[in-house]
Amino acid sequence: MSSVLQKLITPQASSSSDPPRNKVTVVGVGQVGMACAVSILLRDLCDELALVDVMEDRLKGEMMDLQHGSLFLKTSKIVADKDYSVTANSRLVVVTAGVRQQEGESRLNLVQRNVNVFKSIVPQIVKYSPDCTIIVVSNPVDVLTYVTWKLSGLPKHRVIGSGTNLDSARFRYMMAERLGIHASSFNGWVLGEHGDTSVPVWSGANVAGVNLQTLNPDIGTDADKEQWKATHKAVVDSAYEVIRLKGYTNWAIGLSVADLTESIVKNLSRVHPVSTMVKDKYGINEEVFLSLPCVLNSSGVCSVINMTLTDAEVGQLKKSADTLWAFLSTVTNAVAHGELRRRKL
Repeated sequence: MSSVLQKLITPQASSSSDPPRNKVTVVGVGQVGMACAVSILLRDLCDELALVDVMEDRLKGEMMDLQHGSLFLKTSKIVADKDYSVTANSRLVVVTAGVRQQEGESRLNLVQRNVNVFKSIVPQIVKYSPDCTIIVVSNPVDVLTYVTWKLSGLPKHRVIGSGTNLDSARFRYMMAERLGIHASSFNGWVLGEHGDTSVPVWSGANVAGVNLQTLNPDIGTDADKEQWKATHKAVVDSAYEVIRLKGYTNWAIGLSVADLTESIVKNLSRVHPVSTMVKDKYGINEEVFLSLPCVLNSSGVCSVINMTLTDAEVGQLKKSADTLWAFLSTVTNAVAHGELRRRKL
């Protein structure tokens, strides 16, 4: 102990060695990872933040940059290392690592490149934080959530994909803009795949309990003269448009992940459309992860809301599941020697 410290401080008790209660790890310090990290920090959702990446210089730089802003934050400890031991005792791990989606590239085209990345990441996460909940953000998120579940051995309620939480936020924003109200005052859901086959639930879209389908029975269909269906198409195209304009998306997904994090670490039991196991729901018979309205709390996915959907919406959801299952079958065959072994639900 330095002489300055000896003169400044009179110890009254030994320093606490208890592990952090709300440690959050972000794997991947690219644009998305750092947007998630900053959003989580600004909402005071963790007592320790750990960052992991294979790019050591960038990793150290991001850590130092955040540490230098500690005066303005309430998170006392920010650490980083390429060694996953730095993530030990994490309550929540957010995985954003992987190959970036390029302009014009569908999320599903990313699948095989990112599966190989996850084979090195997921076992390390579970080794050091066996009791954690994992939020998968990397695309294609539904496929990689399935891969994470298989590789981790964790129960299905503790492996969550960010899913259509952002799609629904985009939907609510765009619908609210057209209606002339704030996004929080429009209630609408996008379910299924986070991607091209996502399902807008027009039957449940409402403002203050007023169902829009009762006002316009054709809403969301090709017969709709007001062409509300174009709003959902804009939601599907929005990520591609942002990527075309700035090269990547990051702020909206970062804010979305922080919202999911808050529900988990604060045990709020709020409902979010996130990617979860949907086998035996809505006539889906395969082990597929898709977004449904889920109650999130300290357990992870506590329960799934049995939303009333029209026959057409159920058909769209099944189509979304079929599309993903075709890719999952390819993934399972490509990862040899049982690495993606079957696990009990």
